[in-house]
Amino acid sequence: MPAGRRLLVLDGEPGEWLPPGWEVVPQSGGGLDERLAAAFAHAAAAAPDAPALLVGMDTPQLAAAALAEPLSAARRAGVDAWYGPAADGGFWALGLARPTPESAVRLLRGVPMSAPDTGAVLLERLAAEELTIRQLPVLVDVDVIQDARLVAAEAPHTRFAERLRAADPAPEVPR
Repeated sequence: MPAGRRLLVLDGEPGEWLPPGWEVVPQSGGGLDERLAAAFAHAAAAAPDAPALLVGMDTPQLAAAALAEPLSAARRAGVDAWYGPAADGGFWALGLARPTPESAVRLLRGVPMSAPDTGAVLLERLAAEELTIRQLPVLVDVDVIQDARLVAAEAPHTRFAERLRAADPAPEVPR
């Protein structure tokens, strides 16, 4: 997927799995809400006039094609935020056309994470800021083994599905 820069906010050191062209910055401390706000603050500091899209690492079925059209230059005009809802009530992606450290804190700090209403609370905050929101596809994020099996069944030819079959050869995971 074309991007001006690729930033990985990581707790730990990257391994050989990281493709070339990624800038790695350490994850900040605090709760997930604070860490997400800090990631947007870092992105804003690194490229003040660029949009930023934060994608969780627990949606291995995500393909570039799912983002290409909604994030294309033609479809970005007039959009302030992109929201990728997760099937469990959370979210797998949040994009901001003009992120600032202050807006990231207003939008994310205090949002209950890993709760059934996480996404609803975030959407309320985006609406309260009077942002024009474009919704991305609903995806299952991998929180428990049942989620992993669903994702592997949805994307059976991925490295994720292959690794899951090796670790958990459950009948729900197609070969």
